[in-house]
Amino acid sequence: MMFFRNFFPKRWLKWVMMLTLGVIASGLLIFVTVPLLGVNPVQAQKPFTGTPAAKPAYLDRLIAAIDQDGNRLITLFKDIHQNPELAFMETRTAAIVAKELKALGYEVKTGIGKTGVVGILRNGEGSKVMYRADMDALPVKEITGLPYASTKRVMLENGDDVPVMHACGHDSHTVWMLGLAKAMVAFKSEWKGTLILVAQPAEEGIRGAKAMVEDGLYTRHAVPIPDYLVAMHSAPGPTGVVASVAGTQMAGSDQVDVVFKGVGGHGSSPQLAKDPIIMTAYAITQYQSIVARGIDPKEAAVITVGSVQAGNAANVIPEESLLRLSLRWFKPAVRTTMFKGIRSINESIARSYGLSEDKLPTLTENSSTTPLVNDKAVIDRINPQLANLVGPNKLIAEDFPGTTGSEDVHLLKGDNKNIQLGFVFVGTAEPALFAKARAEGKIVPFSNHNPDFQVDLNAIPFGTKVASVMSMGLLHN
Repeated sequence: MMFFRNFFPKRWLKWVMMLTLGVIASGLLIFVTVPLLGVNPVQAQKPFTGTPAAKPAYLDRLIAAIDQDGNRLITLFKDIHQNPELAFMETRTAAIVAKELKALGYEVKTGIGKTGVVGILRNGEGSKVMYRADMDALPVKEITGLPYASTKRVMLENGDDVPVMHACGHDSHTVWMLGLAKAMVAFKSEWKGTLILVAQPAEEGIRGAKAMVEDGLYTRHAVPIPDYLVAMHSAPGPTGVVASVAGTQMAGSDQVDVVFKGVGGHGSSPQLAKDPIIMTAYAITQYQSIVARGIDPKEAAVITVGSVQAGNAANVIPEESLLRLSLRWFKPAVRTTMFKGIRSINESIARSYGLSEDKLPTLTENSSTTPLVNDKAVIDRINPQLANLVGPNKLIAEDFPGTTGSEDVHLLKGDNKNIQLGFVFVGTAEPALFAKARAEGKIVPFSNHNPDFQVDLNAIPFGTKVASVMSMGLLHN
């Protein structure tokens, strides 16, 4: 206090102290409202304010049973984590899922959408609940240093040799489902209806759900059409925190390939060639002007160029350059603006370099998904149950705006528009790591798709409890 008195005139002291306290208060506000997913750090997320459901008689027994199963689940998790598989290559993981479900007495269907697995447990008349877990990993080199870290590499169809890791928590998703499968068998006397477990391939790239439906999920494979579709996703918030919020929770997304064509030549004589790499470089920077100057600043839009592939030698100007784009949006009009802008930029650049009409860039839409919207009726039904498990203060239930991450789980509905969706986020970062990151001024210790992404081992039984409480809440007698 003496320092302030000596440094500032008296008439300023009051204002300095008020400003200081304001800064401190603002810092605390940011800390306590830090988002589970590490986005929009000053948004005021609100915990559950409703009335928790009457505690079910089975709840303590269910939690105890999952705790007893914890070591087995963690061993399964480590195994799947050490053996990650890319989209539509999840043969080993699918085999583990099928074996586990068959051993528990589920009716099992395999090879749906290439590597998808479905387990069905019928338990009398009642609602039909479909629970989905995605299985695929990412072409990312793990740097966690964990004793069970992935060292796997995979040869792609194009000949590229890439590292593979579970950098988005799909290994935990798969194990949560297997833990749920066992718990629901053990507590069959407490619920009625049909439980449908779906191990989905290829969520990354948003292709797997659509592939399963197009392969006849509800027709050729005769999987029952559910009343409810539920799923969970890991997030780098602290273990023990859950976000379960009605409304739009994830953005629509498109995966797009752009090919710039040129005229190849010798690197020493660029005047005799038309360099597609130069055109690509201009396009990458100009794409961002679509978001910055073509879209209302109040609307969310993302254009990410995640891959650029061109040429094989330093002294050769190639004939083509490939860009792989990811687009994110919430409103169809924003999506239309982005596509129109990308095509316009591509063609104007190519024409400015004198390319003929037959050599204009091509744009291929590989896959897409619409925004994920949680049905309020489902969220209102499961949240009072989740509040019993995690406590109201650890259940984010309001003011959790949609993230620009994307999902395809809702595409499992196919043409069945009456299926109601509930999708929740589960914190999986070790609390000590999360606290350390906050002390260092970081929002989260690591993000999804980061090579240092980690799942707290304690989050394995915890996530199983969340999945089980949700499912029991929808199927309880």
